[in-house]
Amino acid sequence: MGLEGVLAARRPYRGYEARDTRASLTMGIGNVIINLAMKGVHFALLAAVATWAPWRLAPSWTTWLAVMLLADLAYYWFHRLSHEVRVLWAAHENHHSSQHYNLSTALRQSWTTPFTVLFFWWPLALIGFSPAMILTAIAFNTLYQFWVHTELVGRIGPLERVFNTASHHRVHHGANPEYLDRNHAGILITWDKLFGTFEPERAPVRYGLTHNLDSFAPLHIAFHEWAALWRDVRRAPTWRGRLGYVFGPPGWSPDGSTLTAAQLRARAARRSVDQTPAPAVCGAQAI
Repeated sequence: MGLEGVLAARRPYRGYEARDTRASLTMGIGNVIINLAMKGVHFALLAAVATWAPWRLAPSWTTWLAVMLLADLAYYWFHRLSHEVRVLWAAHENHHSSQHYNLSTALRQSWTTPFTVLFFWWPLALIGFSPAMILTAIAFNTLYQFWVHTELVGRIGPLERVFNTASHHRVHHGANPEYLDRNHAGILITWDKLFGTFEPERAPVRYGLTHNLDSFAPLHIAFHEWAALWRDVRRAPTWRGRLGYVFGPPGWSPDGSTLTAAQLRARAARRSVDQTPAPAVCGAQAI
C-alpha cells in the first residue's frame, strides 16, 4: 500500500485519502475479528453437511484443483447474488462505498458478510470435499483478489481472457451505469463470460455507489444500508412490498419510483442509441 501510494502520487490517479483509507482499514480489522468467530461456525456447518456426502474426496492435486475451481464458481454466485438481492447487498454494499480505488479498498470488508457466506459453500461439502479443503480454497480465493484493487496495473494481455484482473475489477467497482453489477469473478473471469455478466473496461471508471456516502464513520458505512432496508420494509403497506424490498434487487420499489441496476443500464443504453448520429446519406444510399 505504501509503494502504491508513492507511485499513484506521480500519476493522474485518485490515490489515497487519509480519512478514506482509515475507514477502509477499520472496516478490515472489524471483519477479521468477526471472521475469527464465524470461521468456527462455518467449519461446523460444513462438517455437518459433509456427513451426508456419499463419499470422501482425499486430498490430491486433482481434488485440490477441483475444489479451487468449484469454490471459485460458488464465489461467483455468492458475489453476484450479493449485488442482485437487497438483503445480501446490505451486507456487501460497504465494500463499494469508497470513491477511491486502491489496495486499501480491498480491505474495506463487511462486518455482516461473514454471516451471509454461510449459505453458499455447503454444496462443496455435500460433494465430498473436507471442510479444511473448502475453507483453504476460500482463503486462497480471497487472497488472490487483493492485487486487483489498484489503478496502477493496466491490462495484462492474453491472461485477461481467463483471469480476473485489475482492469476487470475496476469495472466491477464502477458506478457508471454500464458497469453496474458486472464482473463478479473471484479468480476466473470465465464465469462472467459464461453467465452474461462480463463488461470490458472502456470508459473511465467512476468509483463508488450510485448514491455516495457523505461519511467516513465505520459504523455508518457498515450498517447504513441495513437501516435503509429496515425503513423501506417498515413503510411498505403490503407483504408483497416488504418481501420485494428484502429479496428483490437493490433499487426495487413497488411503484417503480426507484431504479435497479438493470433498469439503469437499460436507460443508459437507450440514451446511447438515441445520441448516435444518423448515417450520412449520399443520393439514395446510406453510407
